[in-house]
Amino acid sequence: MTTDPRVALITGASQGIGAGLEAGYRKLGYAVVANSRTIDGGDDPMVLAVPGDVAQPGVGGRIVDAAVQRFGRIDTVVNNAGLFIARPFTDYTDEEYDAITGVNLRGFFEISRAAVARMLDQGGGGHLVTISTTLVEHANSAVPSALASLTKGGLNAATRALAVEYATQGIRSNAVALGIIRTPMHQPSDYDALATLHPVGHVGEVSDVVDAVLYLENAPFVTGEILHVDGGQSAGH
Repeated sequence: MTTDPRVALITGASQGIGAGLEAGYRKLGYAVVANSRTIDGGDDPMVLAVPGDVAQPGVGGRIVDAAVQRFGRIDTVVNNAGLFIARPFTDYTDEEYDAITGVNLRGFFEISRAAVARMLDQGGGGHLVTISTTLVEHANSAVPSALASLTKGGLNAATRALAVEYATQGIRSNAVALGIIRTPMHQPSDYDALATLHPVGHVGEVSDVVDAVLYLENAPFVTGEILHVDGGQSAGH
């Protein structure tokens, strides 16, 4: 069983932030296990594409097993897959609740539980990184999104809880709380309006998120941190 290179598992890796993270970890020399509901493998033998809906029970374990079978270990998980729907609270449907909690909460639980179990078995520690949102702490009436706060707020709390639970075993747990990032999630025509949500007056780029995650990857004394990459949004407006 190989112990080199280190291996990062990234969910929601087919486009946008996830695709940027895949490239970033490869530049660090990591092998990457890339997951989304539909994802195709490329030509890089050090990238394993594993399709699957992390909201479904058992999928997290299957993805981790595939990672270990191919690369022999797992060192980092980036919980990037997420679903965001902005809507007045009373307009959310049962189907939207199930979809959002399924991806954001069950997906985190599925992947992280299986990965941490593997990290404990193999020894040597590990790292969980979860993508969150500044809206958890800085609600905005222009962007009503209580289900984002419900789910991502819980993930922020779980990030800190896991950091403390596994600190003595070398497994770190951090989160990156985002403002608006330029990704396929948004229409290009919306960016001028979205820029006004941030004190800096512009939206973030995928590279800003990748830089933040890789900083955490290379910061062994940092755990339990909610790192804000939001153009000052969490500070006020």
